Amino acid sequence: MKNILSTLILFFAIVCQVNAQTKKGFDLSGATIPIVEIKDGGPPRDGIPSIDAPKFLSVSQAGIAEQDRILGVYHNGIAKAYPINILNFHEIVNDFFEGHPVVVTYCPLCGSGIAFDAEINGERKTFGVSGLLYNSDVLLYDRETESLWSQLKKESVSGEMKGRSLVKIATANTTWGKWKENHPETLILSEETGFGRDYSRNPYPGYAQSAKIYFEVAEMDDSYHPKEMVVGLEINGMHKAYPFSELAKSDEPEIEDVFQDQKLSIRFDEDSQSAEIRDDEGNIIPTVMNFWFAWYAFYPETDVFKF
Repeated sequence: MKNILSTLILFFAIVCQVNAQTKKGFDLSGATIPIVEIKDGGPPRDGIPSIDAPKFLSVSQAGIAEQDRILGVYHNGIAKAYPINILNFHEIVNDFFEGHPVVVTYCPLCGSGIAFDAEINGERKTFGVSGLLYNSDVLLYDRETESLWSQLKKESVSGEMKGRSLVKIATANTTWGKWKENHPETLILSEETGFGRDYSRNPYPGYAQSAKIYFEVAEMDDSYHPKEMVVGLEINGMHKAYPFSELAKSDEPEIEDVFQDQKLSIRFDEDSQSAEIRDDEGNIIPTVMNFWFAWYAFYPETDVFKF
């Protein structure tokens, strides 16, 4: 009897250990982030469905308001706008720019929109929403290897691709009016996504204004409102945040800064609540607009621009 009891205890211990290293069917053994900090976001894997066959409209066909927010991508000579009200329901668009694969990602909980080159080691990766979160941020997964990828870390945290990095493509989180003014030839993602969603409804009402966050994060800092929008910049592995409340203090159309020995020009547009950073040759540097709490959770060592 004693031997049977010992065997059962050992069996259940092994089962618990296996379950602790598996969530929503993803193998987390050897993950580069603490497994206990990987949270269940609620929906199952692909419960938030990615858009894998996006359709686009011309400017003349678009039916959204000038002040509606979009995530804009200009790549390989093509401009496309992805309305935030669509991204709120899908979070991932697997797309192509002149035949080159690009994945457009958006995490409503972190306010973070990032586009990545989806060709890794010469092979296209298609991404889905895992239903898991790390530091309140979406964990993507690629369908080819089922590896998990952290959006704001820009790298795979588990699976066959663990440790591989994603290459960012410059994006603009701005208004539709501002984007089409700068890119009159732009295309815009159609609401004909193949899914029955009411895109006029915000599934996160009041969230961007509230100081509350839905999921625990590793690090917090109260220097700014948790949902203060910041531009997050990375150069040579070092990070800096440019809070909008600081940028708004300037009366100049461009603000000069130096970070990691690089001269930078920050262009902040208060009307569209958007910003971009250029190097001293005028090239746009890929950055990420996101909430202060999210940027700090991932990069607590970050420098902060103060006017």
